[in-house]
Amino acid sequence: MRKELTYLGTAIMFFTRIPIPFKLPYSTEIMNKSQKYFPFVGIIVGLFTALVYAGAMTFFSVQISMIIATIASVLLTGAFHEDGFTDSCDAFGGGYGKEKIMTIMKDSRIGAYGVIGIILLLLLKITTLTEIGTHSTPLVIFTLISGHAVSRFHAGMAIYTHEYVQDIDKSKSKPLASKRLPWANVLIGFGTILIPFVIYQQWLLLMAIPISYLGKIYLTYYFKKHIGGYTGDGLGAIQQVSEVIYYLTILALCSYM
Repeated sequence: MRKELTYLGTAIMFFTRIPIPFKLPYSTEIMNKSQKYFPFVGIIVGLFTALVYAGAMTFFSVQISMIIATIASVLLTGAFHEDGFTDSCDAFGGGYGKEKIMTIMKDSRIGAYGVIGIILLLLLKITTLTEIGTHSTPLVIFTLISGHAVSRFHAGMAIYTHEYVQDIDKSKSKPLASKRLPWANVLIGFGTILIPFVIYQQWLLLMAIPISYLGKIYLTYYFKKHIGGYTGDGLGAIQQVSEVIYYLTILALCSYM
């Protein structure tokens, strides 16, 4: 039990800014074994975002409340995945060839591709969630919680299906779980993302899981083609793109509920 708490605490510590009230040991092995808790971290982030949204709705419109909730989620995670998406936009937008792409990806400066990409991504995310919110407040709360969990599950699956590309400058590398572990861990993660569906009990919405996974399939194919596999920033991009596709799918399914 103590080991599992260490793995969970490690996942929370690295992917959010939630303070851990006790010192955790760190090793590559611990980081790798924390993979199975990535979706659970997503549930924590989604639940926090949903609570902020519900609180803001007491005073503001759906759109303003969603912007406030999005800001809250970014602050909670330290824009960890958004940063990966931005770096990926810059690298693949401005680089040609593996070496150039990897060099740009590790550059701390943000370029035009990154700025444009993250602005459009956040606009699409907020607009889609706002429209879902106009349909039903319980639905958007479910969507926020499940979307954060499902998208982190998809990003984690890249570790099992593709090879990790070693960073050219290890001093700038982010901590990353990059080792494939037993597939039983995948089942634990998948079971975690089903929790919101069991509570909400709108089974049609399960379709959003495989549809949003298409974002992961395309991006891992694209990364493999150009650099031979995935990087930490690539996982962030997969999470963000899968999350937006998930929200768009939920919105499209609203018409059939």
